[in-house]
Amino acid sequence: MKGTFDKRLKSILIKRLILTQEKADEAQNLSTQEQKSYGEVLMEKGYVKEPDLISSIALEMNIPPIDVEKVAPDDKAIQTLTQENAQYYGVLPIARIGNILTLAVSNPFDILKLDNIRLITDCDIRPVVSTEQSIRKAITKAYNPGEEEMNTILDKMIGGEADLEFKKESEEEEDKIDLSEISEETGDSPIIKLVNMIIFNALRDSASDIHIEPFEKRTRVRYRRDGVLIETLTPPKKMHSALVSRIKIMAQLDIAERRIPQDGKFQMRYENRQVDFRVSILPSVHGEKIVMRILDSSSLATSLDTLGFEPEVLNAIRKAINAAYGMLLVTGPTGSGKSTTLYSCVREVLCPEDNIVTVEDPVEYQLEGVIQVPVSVKKGMTFAAALRSILRQDPDTIMIGEIRDQETADIAVKAAITGHLVLSTLHTNDAASTITRLIDMGIDQFMVASSVILVLAQRLARKLCENCKEPFTPPRERLLDIGYLESDLENMTIFKPVGCSRCVNGYKGRFALVEALEVDEEMKKMIIAGASAIDMKSYAINKRHMMTLRRCALMNCKRGKTSIEEVLRMTMD
Repeated sequence: MKGTFDKRLKSILIKRLILTQEKADEAQNLSTQEQKSYGEVLMEKGYVKEPDLISSIALEMNIPPIDVEKVAPDDKAIQTLTQENAQYYGVLPIARIGNILTLAVSNPFDILKLDNIRLITDCDIRPVVSTEQSIRKAITKAYNPGEEEMNTILDKMIGGEADLEFKKESEEEEDKIDLSEISEETGDSPIIKLVNMIIFNALRDSASDIHIEPFEKRTRVRYRRDGVLIETLTPPKKMHSALVSRIKIMAQLDIAERRIPQDGKFQMRYENRQVDFRVSILPSVHGEKIVMRILDSSSLATSLDTLGFEPEVLNAIRKAINAAYGMLLVTGPTGSGKSTTLYSCVREVLCPEDNIVTVEDPVEYQLEGVIQVPVSVKKGMTFAAALRSILRQDPDTIMIGEIRDQETADIAVKAAITGHLVLSTLHTNDAASTITRLIDMGIDQFMVASSVILVLAQRLARKLCENCKEPFTPPRERLLDIGYLESDLENMTIFKPVGCSRCVNGYKGRFALVEALEVDEEMKKMIIAGASAIDMKSYAINKRHMMTLRRCALMNCKRGKTSIEEVLRMTMD
């Protein structure tokens, strides 16, 4: 098909007296020898100007020409065709109105290609003409808007990574950088600008983590938004070492050490507030991988009411944190919002009459009126060591960032049964498993039964975008299979994600799914008797009407808050 197009293009240009026969033949030979497109060779040699090439094809086919470099494709059109397909076919979606997709093409004679795109997009195609080079350049700009800014930075670099110098002064000045003014900076080195740009874009997009990952031939930058990683930039591999070095300087880590993991932290100013970053560097086959956790206090919930808990769960939490003593545990995987829930609980009980102390690794958010103790294993300040000292500080409420070992668990349990309210986290799959986990860690069954008053199992599910979600009707049998009851199906509307310019793949924001296990007298007897997690969960569901994670997710799906796919992704039967 390419050969046919080249011949057709050659004929059109000669007929319109834009190209002589001699130059047309010469360009055709060069195209074959150099494995380049005919149009590309013509423009490289200066035989034809781009506007003349586009207008000639447009007039011949009676198709409008377009300058893709001056047109901003709309988001709806971009979402119609993936970047991979756009690059494969060499086309760019420009606009979509209803079922009509305006598509920039360089070869409007290729009917088979247009038919394939019609099938992929399920749209009627309205072609407009541009050159292949312009289209491929515009594809990168349209699908990766941040990459153009990165390329501008790269263009200013002279030589490779050996030309880059990192000065101590840059580290000391880091706290003074205002990322909202990043575009106005002109004096910093290109690598500093690139790192700042990566951080700025992450904060602008409300990302929770930044991943900078080395591979054999490229470096990949991804942001975690609403719990899902999304690729954003692909800097050249030769820049990776310089990126790592810059971030190590910011986090006060050893630049020369590349064989062992390192952890650090730094702060940057963004929109007149300080944002904390936790940095983890891990050596891999192709270089060091960097993960930066973004700790933005402005995103921290101010009260339990703003977390979106079910009413019965909220009542159980308030009952537990207002108890005279005992332990409240929040469980779940990393990134499930456990710390946010604990901080909100601390805010709820915070008052001038109480002494509240926390021990954390690290201290993620600073709370006014709370004494916060950071763990430092290198200096001997472990969770257990800190707790022993805290108990001599006359505390009323103690928050422990995480119970990791038997010693910490033992001290926490003893504190909970000696007149202190203890809040902490643990890594288990559900609420009932937390009880057996403590016993497996070596804590006496009677001590567990006497100390634990409430266990929360938590997940964060993505919210459907209110702007673009669409109703649909899944098979009734499917709904029953995933856990809905017959009574749930009456007058129920299920929504699915679509995707628009305001969201990420049909989702925007997250909310908490919580399973609350209250330890009542009967549950205490079961714990002392050595009941299994399955038996305790069955009792909580059947006798205490506990709402499981799956049930909580299904109810939110029924309300139109999330999708069936998200329910299945985040919960188990």
